[in-house]
Amino acid sequence: MKRRIFITGSTDGLGMAAAQSLIGQGHSVLLHARSKARAASIASTVSRGLGVVIGDLASAAETRALAASVNRFGRMDAVIHNAGMVGRDGRGDTAEGHASTLAVNVLAPYILTALIERPARLIYIGSSMHRGADASLRDIDWTTRPWNADLAYSESKLYITALAFAVARRWPGVVSSAVDPGWVPTKMGGPSAPDKLPLGHATQEWLAVSDEPAARASGRYWHHLRQADVAPTAADTAFQDRLVARLAELTGVQLPAA
Repeated sequence: MKRRIFITGSTDGLGMAAAQSLIGQGHSVLLHARSKARAASIASTVSRGLGVVIGDLASAAETRALAASVNRFGRMDAVIHNAGMVGRDGRGDTAEGHASTLAVNVLAPYILTALIERPARLIYIGSSMHRGADASLRDIDWTTRPWNADLAYSESKLYITALAFAVARRWPGVVSSAVDPGWVPTKMGGPSAPDKLPLGHATQEWLAVSDEPAARASGRYWHHLRQADVAPTAADTAFQDRLVARLAELTGVQLPAA
């Protein structure tokens, strides 16, 4: 069956690879670019897909507008929250004053989840590094702690994984999954990454379109097409609820109930 799929961060890396693969399989893919210039750089792929929407996920205002742009294309069958960033030298305040790693990796997918017309499937990109995160939620926006890029990234991946599980609980009609794509040779992963690039996007493609029973099981964590163990904190429903409440507070956007 032909699916309609929206992929964030699809101008390069795993997002572009997944988009090209899914288009090649006959699916309708809506791409996302941070800017008009980046959208122009993928014109040939856009011409074969459903279109492209533009918005900088570091900006809450642009992320809200992006959700509206997606909704104008009609309901998606699946959304792959692929966009992300690794650590940087400093906190990198956004226009709203948030740490950029938190804004792009967590706040933006949270806002899009809340505001995009609810699809049948949601896929969030995590990382094995989530297991090394601080789970206290005391200062998730890094306003008082000394900046630590690696820890900020690890925490963002714990939060996005917990969000995937929270959505699975709250929206029983949606298949919500988290994926560890592994360490693959993208711009983010670097040329020395040990995993092969196709492994990095195969799982999220499968979750987006497959009718296999396993792909339709919600609230799972996947790595290279196999279910994987997750940090206990991410699976803790009380932690999930505290996180969602904190994200609602930071964004001013409420996650709709079932």
